[in-house]
Amino acid sequence: MALSYKARRRWALVILLVGLPLYVVVAVTLTDWLRARFDGLPMLVELAVFVGLGILWALPFKAVFRGVGQADPDDKG
Repeated sequence: MALSYKARRRWALVILLVGLPLYVVVAVTLTDWLRARFDGLPMLVELAVFVGLGILWALPFKAVFRGVGQADPDDKG
């Protein structure tokens, strides 16, 4: 079932305002755990983890975000 343009805009807003901050907390917690587990991480490894997690969060939501910044295709005006 395809979401309407308005539904995709609303879900994108919920994802950005609620989901993304929660994901940031999880990513920082994971990195802190890795830092404690391996007695510190090299800066490039830590950077790679953050970049990977930064890309990873958006992949499941590509369909929701696609075209949200464009004009409403159903708008007749």
